[in-house]
Amino acid sequence: MVELIVKKRQGGELTREEIAWLVRGVTQGSIPDYQISALLMAIYFQGMSREETVNLTMEMARSGDMADLSSIPGVKVDKHSTGGVGDKTTLVVGPLAAACGVKTAKMSGRGLGHTGGTVDKLESVPGLKMDVPRDRFLQIVREHGVALVGQSGSLCPADKKLYALRDVTGTVESLPLIAASIMSKKLASGADAILLDVKVGSGAFMKTLEEARDLARLMVDTGNGAGRRTAALLTDMDMPLGRNIGNALEVMEAVEVLQGRGEARLAALCRELAAGMVQLAGASREEALAQVDRALASGEALEILCRMVEAQGGDRSYLEHPEKFALSPAQMEVAAPQSGCITRLDAQLCGLCAMELGAGRETKESVIDYGAGITLYKNKGDRVQAGEPIARLYAQTEAQCARAAKRLLAALQIKNEEPQSGPLVLERIGI
Repeated sequence: MVELIVKKRQGGELTREEIAWLVRGVTQGSIPDYQISALLMAIYFQGMSREETVNLTMEMARSGDMADLSSIPGVKVDKHSTGGVGDKTTLVVGPLAAACGVKTAKMSGRGLGHTGGTVDKLESVPGLKMDVPRDRFLQIVREHGVALVGQSGSLCPADKKLYALRDVTGTVESLPLIAASIMSKKLASGADAILLDVKVGSGAFMKTLEEARDLARLMVDTGNGAGRRTAALLTDMDMPLGRNIGNALEVMEAVEVLQGRGEARLAALCRELAAGMVQLAGASREEALAQVDRALASGEALEILCRMVEAQGGDRSYLEHPEKFALSPAQMEVAAPQSGCITRLDAQLCGLCAMELGAGRETKESVIDYGAGITLYKNKGDRVQAGEPIARLYAQTEAQCARAAKRLLAALQIKNEEPQSGPLVLERIGI
């Protein structure tokens, strides 16, 4: 291990055999944490070549279970978002793609910090189980075209160990380590093709377009190098996505999109992502968009989501009648402090505001309040009058609402100028 640390510290390239030995040692616990941490710091400063990154990704993917989706007919396409605020797109695009004949067997995560998790959102539906046994999981995908479950504890154990050490050693912001972490889980999940939604902006991990582009290209190259057709969309996360932030609130908004009446920006992104998945399954862009539009107009995608929820033990009536969701009892409206145009609504601060209300986790042990969150009446680019309500907050106590209101106002900037908003899809890579 000392030889590998010195080799990487001096800018050398690790061989496939050396990386395989390393990942085995990480998984088995035979390499001390302090030596793994030293190597991670050397990688942070020296980087990794494309070949090293592909080899690390593949060895991490093989460190635990590899999902076998061969019993599911047709092309299986996975979609991954690098995390954002108000991002409930998985709840929409999985059923949309399924309605177009593209199968999605997706393992999702929980939220931590300012970003939400698909598992938490779906668990706000009474009765719904996210720990579905593997055989049942595959059966649901075969019957309904989509299943969304929690990530298996035996999937990519090497990544769990490496990420925990990166988190406490200041080595999270390493592009090859980020790419290997994300792509190893995607490859272990067994899909034929992978669509990446790489977020850019204040609410994203990558704050600049250049950083996001570098990460997206590396992940696309890594996925293609591992034999999976991979593409990426770089999308704006400089403002919250949609109107609702919070678990039950976001499920309600996803239903609105599938009913054809969702907030325009969110609906547009869901359409692009679903079409991208259909493209990866073999359709042209024009054919894919037409198929997605038909699936939305017919109501078939919403029915697929309802059937999936029911198959996983959930009460589908909550999707048919979203007013049944119990939102948190303490509610407060936040008013605009002045008139003008909202030129900034910092997405990360909005996510932290939702966490303050109880919708997110400060630690992995934090308990989620499924009915907590924010409904935005206004977003970046909108005009407001002084005293006009811009948001409604939901929490268990008025004190939580009062603290969160201060945080939300800190995220807000209002100026006397014309509304401006940039493109939602900033770039496409491989599609």
